[in-house]
Amino acid sequence: MSLDGAVDRRDGPPAGNGNGNGPAKGKAAPARPTYADRRLRLNPNTEHKPERYDDVQSDFDPAIFSSLERHLPPNMLEVPRDVKVQFMKEILLRYLPEGERIRVQRHKEYRYKLMSAYQQPLHKELYNLHPSAFFMPSFVKAINDNTDESFRNILSEPSPGIYTFSMLQPSFCEMLLDEVDNFEKWVNTIKFKIMRPNTMNKYGAVLDDFGLEAMLNKLMEEYISPIAREVGGSTLDSHHGFVVEYGKDKDVELGFHVDDSEVTLNVCLGKDFSGGQLFFRGVRCDKHVNTETQTEEIFDYSHVPGQAVLHLGRHRHGALPTTSGHRINMLLWCRSSVFREMRKFQKDFSSWCGECQREKKERQRLSVATTKLTFLRGYGGAST
Repeated sequence: MSLDGAVDRRDGPPAGNGNGNGPAKGKAAPARPTYADRRLRLNPNTEHKPERYDDVQSDFDPAIFSSLERHLPPNMLEVPRDVKVQFMKEILLRYLPEGERIRVQRHKEYRYKLMSAYQQPLHKELYNLHPSAFFMPSFVKAINDNTDESFRNILSEPSPGIYTFSMLQPSFCEMLLDEVDNFEKWVNTIKFKIMRPNTMNKYGAVLDDFGLEAMLNKLMEEYISPIAREVGGSTLDSHHGFVVEYGKDKDVELGFHVDDSEVTLNVCLGKDFSGGQLFFRGVRCDKHVNTETQTEEIFDYSHVPGQAVLHLGRHRHGALPTTSGHRINMLLWCRSSVFREMRKFQKDFSSWCGECQREKKERQRLSVATTKLTFLRGYGGAST
């Protein structure tokens, strides 16, 4: 099996969308800032305290607006909240085309129908975050201390940009496995056709779809965002949470791909299995996603139940065959509307793409060599 070659993009449901309503007929549209003449600031205004948007009627998560507000240009911070909301919606809709907005609305209706029908969860305590019961004490302490030193104490970086750490209690893994099994049995009993996690996995379930969205959102905001600073994930504002299943009569392996996320959290829940290692082959932008892997970018990781792997969504990877047993992993694709907006204005080399950095260094080398040669020729001509 070749680990290089064409790279797929593993897509899931988009992060959200606005309502897209325009002004009422017969009324002049109110003057408001437009996306075309204002741009977000690259770095967040950490001194600005954003407003709350929990009461805003929108398909976007309220946390997205609060996160995005810190990136508004200075002259937008003092305008009325409804003007800010409209301005931010225009920005968010830039990366969510009309076809995707229709897809989001259909998915929202599907989720409502599913959650209305699934009224018998097995472990109700899973649906609210209980840190001491869910997480390993070392992980909770590191998050509570919230210092670079506390994170260094629990994080290992076996390969550049790939972080591993002990995260989930065995009891939580067992409860979540039981809950997923209970949900799948219920689905099979009533013949309900569910959406699978993404375009590449045929087995597994979307945790957000049957009630775990709020718990996972709190997990991302309070526990993953702080630690994700190590991989540039300080502006995470939405997520897609799911489990995938590998083994006999399930998916066996997963091809070479990148995720539809800025940061990916991948935690093995169990059970007994052999094989299934993750293989990583370097971070790439869209332009370079199919370029050759460098030797120093090759890294394989063996899953351990309860242990997490944190990496950039653009870090090319896949899963080797699970040769025996049954493996289930929980994944949280963490997304940043700010990063997706800023990426549109990237003019030259990205700071996080391995191939971009190699091209930049090569251009600098050639520039220095050309300058040196020009100088030597000029010096030689002047001395004759």
